[in-house]
Amino acid sequence: MVKNLFQLFSVAKINRAGRFLILAGSLVWSLTMVKSGLVYNYGMGFWGPNGHDGIWHISLANSLARGLWQMPIFAGETIKNYHIGFDLVLAILHKLTFIPIHTLYFQILPPIFAFLIGLFAYLFTLSWKNSTKSAFWATFFVYFGGNWGWLVTLIRGKELGGESLFWSQQAISTLINPPFALSLILIFSGLWVLVKGLQTKDKRLFIIATFLFGVLVQVKVYAGILVLAGLFMAGFWRMVKKQGIDLIKVFTGSLLISFLIFSPLIGSVGQTVIFQPFWFLESIVSSPDRFYWPKMASAIANYKLAGNWPRLILAYGVTFAIFWFGNLGTRILKEPLFFVHLKNLKKLSFIEVFLYSIIGLGVLLPTLFIQKGNSWNTIQFMYYSLVFSGILAGVCLGKYLDKNADEKHSTMIHHSKRVGLILLIIAMTVPTSVGTLKHYLPQRPPAMISNQELEALDFLANQPDGTVLTQPFGREKALAAQSNPPRPLYLYESTAYVSAFSGKQTYLEDEVNLEITGYDWRKRRKEVEPFFGENCKIDVNFFTDKEVSYIYLVKQNLCKRE
Repeated sequence: MVKNLFQLFSVAKINRAGRFLILAGSLVWSLTMVKSGLVYNYGMGFWGPNGHDGIWHISLANSLARGLWQMPIFAGETIKNYHIGFDLVLAILHKLTFIPIHTLYFQILPPIFAFLIGLFAYLFTLSWKNSTKSAFWATFFVYFGGNWGWLVTLIRGKELGGESLFWSQQAISTLINPPFALSLILIFSGLWVLVKGLQTKDKRLFIIATFLFGVLVQVKVYAGILVLAGLFMAGFWRMVKKQGIDLIKVFTGSLLISFLIFSPLIGSVGQTVIFQPFWFLESIVSSPDRFYWPKMASAIANYKLAGNWPRLILAYGVTFAIFWFGNLGTRILKEPLFFVHLKNLKKLSFIEVFLYSIIGLGVLLPTLFIQKGNSWNTIQFMYYSLVFSGILAGVCLGKYLDKNADEKHSTMIHHSKRVGLILLIIAMTVPTSVGTLKHYLPQRPPAMISNQELEALDFLANQPDGTVLTQPFGREKALAAQSNPPRPLYLYESTAYVSAFSGKQTYLEDEVNLEITGYDWRKRRKEVEPFFGENCKIDVNFFTDKEVSYIYLVKQNLCKRE
């Protein structure tokens, strides 16, 4: 396998430094995933968001693997308002290989996805710029790009951390969001194929690129929106410059595919996205777990009440600068390139128009919109802004290093300056990754499924199909148990773990995702809460009317009948 891997590197013309970077980046990224989903002496452990998000994907993939298009955590309702591309891939791989879904999710796909993202990011940049230095540094920022949160936490006398201090996650957390990771594979491979197609005029490559960009919306809807916008702007740019309509054709085909595969799952999308300008800017200075600048938060509130628009605009300008440049970190290296392009708009290539469109729109949308249920969910648009800012930062750095290396009068002093610059960039970039990994490497995780529950879930999985009634999540009990990790998942967050590991539909589970996708879960909660009260009061006809076949209840939560 290792031999085949290096043969692939050779065929792709990736040099030794590039090979090392891709393998190192894949290894570091995988550390956020591979420990979760394994059984330890206390049960199955889950680190970081894997205790919620990972469980949700396992539940959905399990349902799809059984040929069901129903919401696994809301029995009787079909899936809506969600991109199921990754979960469908997970289900298909499970059916083909018979490998358990949770093993595929936590141990097998993460290193594969990490490797493919680095590989295609490198190949795309290399084919676009024809520079191994640009390709190397672009891939470096894709793997290790971080913000300035670690610096803020150090200055404030805290431990190294602050990955989401400015709201957006950074490169190290890519794999904990598998749809995001898969979307990057599609985008980078699509761009690589597209560049090759334009270079060779091979129409087959245009068809492949159209397909890759078209299915993107069902993998990650945020990516689909941004890429379609980027394709349109880049295609329009080429058309204005009289360079042909190839990209407009790719855009049109991708748009058609996107509509055909996503429209069946669209429900009340307009009700899940809310227009609320500057929510992120206000919360970044008002929330103690973010940058937190209470004086600025107070000033913004007072300026709004007083209608002092000049000062309010200035305050928003300052908070936006904190929001954007705080997230950029060392990727700020791309900013000089942006101003160079502003002065020479006519020299902009279609790739640069594509990248700047995604970066700009990826920042604008979360600045204006939030999502119902989880207000911060729209920050995922910005993930792509940061990824492609990293590509441009790598290109900018690579161009500088290429230029200095080619100078005839390059001296040892110039060489030392280049080495010093490189070491400084690395030293200022990687602390975000180091600070974040501490959440995934401790021996004991924050959440688990006990061995006793695993046995019960396995027993339930071997029973005939039927809907399972589970106890609604109790946040007060969960908060009381915070000081004693690992906590069982029923005391961690409202998750889909019964559905995920029993393979059964549940009547009501994972209220977080139900809220995001727009289901009326509160009505069901009111229906079932009496059964889980002190005296288990509920109409016996409920089980017949709702077709509930099983009740899953942890022993310590058993109610007491009169």
